[in-house]
Amino acid sequence: MRVKNGLLLTMAAASVFLLSGCFQTQAQPSGSAVPSDTASASSSPSASASSTPTSSGSATPSSTGTTPSGVALCKAGSLTASVDSTGGGAAGSVYMKLILTNSGTQPCVLNGFPGVSLTSGPAGDPIGAAAARDDSQPVTQVLLAPGKAGFAQLRYTQAGNYPECTQAPAAGFRVYPPEDTASLFIPQQYTACSNTNINLLTVQAFQAG
Repeated sequence: MRVKNGLLLTMAAASVFLLSGCFQTQAQPSGSAVPSDTASASSSPSASASSTPTSSGSATPSSTGTTPSGVALCKAGSLTASVDSTGGGAAGSVYMKLILTNSGTQPCVLNGFPGVSLTSGPAGDPIGAAAARDDSQPVTQVLLAPGKAGFAQLRYTQAGNYPECTQAPAAGFRVYPPEDTASLFIPQQYTACSNTNINLLTVQAFQAG
């Protein structure tokens, strides 16, 4: 009986051994790698040049009493004035030379037109309109050494040519050198028009004498 039980135990153990040998444990791979793409963006700055316009103002030149050459402008205090009416006349007009002479000790320049009007006397008020400018003579700088003169062509139109003229006696001409506020007086007997809308006088720019 013991032999039979021992045999049964031996056979059972052998069966267990055989079964354990037949089974093999298989390792299952686990985990799948999911690739991830990492993109790095690099930005390059773009330079833009902007031009800001600048405005340059033009400065108004101030009067310094001198010319670009550095020679002073002629002023009334260093000038003498006269007229030469031997130029004749035509169609009710008288042509004359208005002469300014440098009576100073330094050279000076006449540059442009004189201011001219008929007046009642050396200290009197102007009568009627001042002389209109005649641009037929180009403006040039006239250099006057001491004792030298320049002239401007002056035309006087007879007052009787204008029926609407309110006539008044004039004792002479008041003359302002170019760019000067002081004046000179030239005694001359003429008939003026007190109407300011009538121009009896026209004058050109100064020329070398």
